[in-house]
Amino acid sequence: MRPRAITLLVPAVLAAQAPAAFGPELEGFDYPFPVHRYAFRSQGLDLAMAYLDVAPEKPNGRTAVLLHGKNFTAATWEGTIRALAQAGFRVIAPDQIGFGKSTKPARYQFSFRQLAHNTRALLTSLGIRKAVLVGHSTGGMLAVRYALMFPAEVEHLVLANPIGLEDWQAEGVPALTVDQWYQRELAFSAERLRAYERATYYAGQWRPEFEAPVRMLAGLFQGPGRERVAWNSALIYDMICTQPVVYELGQLKVPTLLLIGQKDTTAIAKDAAPPAVAARLGHYPELGRRAAKTIPGAVLVPFPDLGHAPQIQDPATFHAALLAGLRPDPAVEDLK
Repeated sequence: MRPRAITLLVPAVLAAQAPAAFGPELEGFDYPFPVHRYAFRSQGLDLAMAYLDVAPEKPNGRTAVLLHGKNFTAATWEGTIRALAQAGFRVIAPDQIGFGKSTKPARYQFSFRQLAHNTRALLTSLGIRKAVLVGHSTGGMLAVRYALMFPAEVEHLVLANPIGLEDWQAEGVPALTVDQWYQRELAFSAERLRAYERATYYAGQWRPEFEAPVRMLAGLFQGPGRERVAWNSALIYDMICTQPVVYELGQLKVPTLLLIGQKDTTAIAKDAAPPAVAARLGHYPELGRRAAKTIPGAVLVPFPDLGHAPQIQDPATFHAALLAGLRPDPAVEDLK
């Protein structure tokens, strides 16, 4: 039986089926595939990680694990899940703790190492010993940490506009406290996020398919658990800013594919930095080339007209490059 089809990226569907506000674990918001829950204990807490487990149409014996970004969830991988499943991959897409339909703990020491251990425990529970890791944005930082910790269990590492290719605080971005992040997150609004994504993710463009993820997060921050959601978000931002992975890229020992939208300008908290500092951050053409030179054997595929979320902005181009890069012996010419 095929999953019930709900097209996340069509605003009319979202408006017709969802209330304006959602519960702290996105209660009231439907994902496009059945949601499973992995219950485990971490840091003395009973937690549950929501995840999608989508079977391939014609199995090729491989598994892809999709790691979402900060303003995304497992559900926003819908198009990529379908493309990979059609190509024969079993696809696992978790919501990390603190995100989406997973637990929002009142206290938790967030670290990329902890999230990597959580993800590995989930995969172990599913009998998955080796997988392709696809990390987008913050998920790219997590994917790098995972590959550094468990290289024998990573078949291929794919980084789609990962953050963490530069150390913002070392570059001069002020170090915000968790309390400062919390106040910023309490001020969350759809209008603010939409303006940020238009300017930073999509090079000034806005199309209907960009709207649904914004409304999903807006509903989460407007719901009855907004304070807990904002607190988890603040802790996650602190993790992102204080745990850089850029210094360890040269230690990666797995095949790596960089899929980089060249018009991305993402740099966390650069709005709090002096103008001269902010101006030199988030230059993804340069960051992608530097990462490709640093990561042993990495292949870089630039998307000249795309921004921070190429899988949403131009799914056909992104998925063609992704699937070409995951072939056993892809030719570089086929990736571009």
